[in-house]
Amino acid sequence: MNGPEIHVAFAPELGMFVPHRRRSGATAVATDGSSTLGHVVESLGVPLTEVGALVVDGREVPVSHLPGAGESVDVRAVERPQRVPGAPLRFLLDVHLGTLARRLRLLGVDAAYESTDIGDPALAACSAAERRVMLSRDRGLLRRRELWAGAFIYSTRPDDQLRDVLGRFAPDLRPWTRCTACNGLLKEAAKEQVVDQLEGGTERSYDVFAQCEECGRAYWKGAHHDNLEAIVERALTEFGSQTPSGSARILGRGIL
Repeated sequence: MNGPEIHVAFAPELGMFVPHRRRSGATAVATDGSSTLGHVVESLGVPLTEVGALVVDGREVPVSHLPGAGESVDVRAVERPQRVPGAPLRFLLDVHLGTLARRLRLLGVDAAYESTDIGDPALAACSAAERRVMLSRDRGLLRRRELWAGAFIYSTRPDDQLRDVLGRFAPDLRPWTRCTACNGLLKEAAKEQVVDQLEGGTERSYDVFAQCEECGRAYWKGAHHDNLEAIVERALTEFGSQTPSGSARILGRGIL
């Protein structure tokens, strides 16, 4: 590159995205004279979804800023909780985040999920069309311009992934109100309405049920309830919630 040289410093939270030599203090970066500051930052490895502010010589600038010679750039991480204006807070998760999707749904968070790999263009288009925050560990996907909004999932462990999303976006939690299989809303159901899904022991042992309004799946307080309850209680203790009333509160079928 033969354009202006600038000096860029990254927030410690962004260190994982850049080479080791750029993780401590400001380092020189040669630009091409025509690329925006946002493009320069992404070319260094940091998705703009993870950037909270770009500060040049003490003043905040947009990603469209054209760098000038000698400028000092401070790349900051997103502030938490992060607000996503312009639409209800909803998520879209890629094929690698199925467990996270089910746990978000368990907590009543609107979380669409593609169980097959439909490709980055289709995911980005869905994010834009439905105004959903794209959650992914794929940096290339998060760099697509057509995304409505996005966030990198930093951990590979579902417990940490859930805490990261809840801490970053602070969604309203309404446990036991969504289908963990399809994301539809649950409604109370009489045993007679779901009896075709019940084995003999379940039919004899349980009397309170709910059913997904979208896919028809039945739910009850089954063998996995204690594990699910533990996930819910940890989330409520740390992040708070609006807890629904009614029979949906005791449901527990499903495997996470």
